[in-house]
Amino acid sequence: MRKNRLGQSDLYVSEIGLGCMSLGTDEAKAISIVHEALDQGINFVDTADLYDEGRNEEIIGQAIRQRRQDVILTTKVGNRRIPGQDGWSWDPSKAYIKNAVKDSLKRLQTDYIDLYQLHGGTIEDPIDETIEAFEELKQEGLIRYYGISSIRPNVIREYVKKSNIVSVMSQYSILDRRPEEEILPLLAKHGISMIARGPLAGGILSERGRSKAEKNYLDYSSEELLNLHDQLSQETSDSRNLAQTALHYPLANPSVAVIIPGASSLEQLKSNVMAADVAPLTSEELADIQRISKANRYKLHV
Repeated sequence: MRKNRLGQSDLYVSEIGLGCMSLGTDEAKAISIVHEALDQGINFVDTADLYDEGRNEEIIGQAIRQRRQDVILTTKVGNRRIPGQDGWSWDPSKAYIKNAVKDSLKRLQTDYIDLYQLHGGTIEDPIDETIEAFEELKQEGLIRYYGISSIRPNVIREYVKKSNIVSVMSQYSILDRRPEEEILPLLAKHGISMIARGPLAGGILSERGRSKAEKNYLDYSSEELLNLHDQLSQETSDSRNLAQTALHYPLANPSVAVIIPGASSLEQLKSNVMAADVAPLTSEELADIQRISKANRYKLHV
């Protein structure tokens, strides 16, 4: 599988990664999916302390403990669980980040994290303090690099300006082209990579996606989604199905280093991996897709 450099780091990541949020809590099943992903050439494994209240990290730790050298491991921080209460609260403080990383390392059964990401962020955060926490973790050898997971342009701009982030994780697909307006050009200018999540738009951009398209997605109506699904399906070539087209769309942008479709079954994983074997989209195909879809359907979140 093709590997791309992540920003200006020395991390080379498989162009298709494994988003672990949808793995579930059946340990044996989840571990089998992770192992198959590694066997198929995926080396980028993305989790978060938020997923299943830390259980996802524990399962990933169990899955990779004998194969740590094969993995570019990334997790996220910033959502704090309050004992005795439901849900999480946002906490980007230095004290919390430096404490939370220890818990993640323990659950992941490793002594370092390749890429540690802030799991969100607002312009009101103590950004300088947050950056200081990540820089200290680098100096201490607990993380190799750091990034941010965000769809907020003003927050991303601040981190690009003030920090040494190597990546921005953001939702990006044929149905959500918001990053094309400002974020991707900004990242390209500064040598920062995008990690594209949601490339299949919740499964809508797959062969079986018509059933999922019956519900609204972002500000698309179900009627619009069904129409788009049909049009995009007609645009696929003999050598590439709709899902493979959708997975290749973000990768056509040179600032996208890796896409992270989720997989809750071996079947889904193998379908995702097969996209690596088909040719990239041509400029003509890209133009047709962009003609069919609509960029900037709704206002950017600030």
